[in-house]
Amino acid sequence: MGGSEELATEVVNFDDVEQPRLAVCLVSGGMDSCVTAAIAHEENDALAFLHISYGQRTERREREAFETIADHYNVALRLVISFDHLARIGGSSLTDTQIAVTTPDLTTRAIPSSYVPFRNAHLLSTAVSWGEVINASAIYIGAVAEDSSGYPDCRPEFYAAFQEAIDVGTKAETQIMIKTPVIGMRKSEIVRKGLDLGAPLHLTWSCYQESDRACGNCDSCALRLRAFREAGVTDPIPYLLDSSRSAY
Repeated sequence: MGGSEELATEVVNFDDVEQPRLAVCLVSGGMDSCVTAAIAHEENDALAFLHISYGQRTERREREAFETIADHYNVALRLVISFDHLARIGGSSLTDTQIAVTTPDLTTRAIPSSYVPFRNAHLLSTAVSWGEVINASAIYIGAVAEDSSGYPDCRPEFYAAFQEAIDVGTKAETQIMIKTPVIGMRKSEIVRKGLDLGAPLHLTWSCYQESDRACGNCDSCALRLRAFREAGVTDPIPYLLDSSRSAY
């Protein structure tokens, strides 16, 4: 009667509370970035999806793929940016229709016409800027070295150098790591990894030239078709050419 009840309280030191792991994932809409997103989904508490258009031939279709993949993973935090200056700079068959897309030769290491000069540096710079603002701890990018088209900005040493730039060029409290989880995989291994993780490969788009049915005859289509054939599964996207062709 008339007594008071004291509530026990606990002082929380927020420095000791583990913060949710938020990662920025660069998602072009292609197979490699989709599987990378699936890996990031497994390794983090929340994702922020970044999509960058740069005047490429299949810009509209890639944006559609990005949005449907983001919907699949229920990603609310999305940023879409246009790098029109890369199209104005030119030098790539992806952005200049006057330059023919290189026909596939999966035995060569020559850099194809589809290489967009230093594109991945632009992408990473934007991802780091956004990541620093939203307190992300990692940037995921679906670069592939061994089984790619020989792009110089897909090599592991490029990402190691860029990591040093991040460490030097951001705030002292910023801790952002570049993650390239598929960089050492063959494309067929990426397909299998995607299947293991339930990645929505049917929503992806890899073709450099067409937006309704993949051409089946550009460098990206050739790599993709070979990957699915080696993985022993059928590519779920539509092709103008028979997707089971054995040329690749």
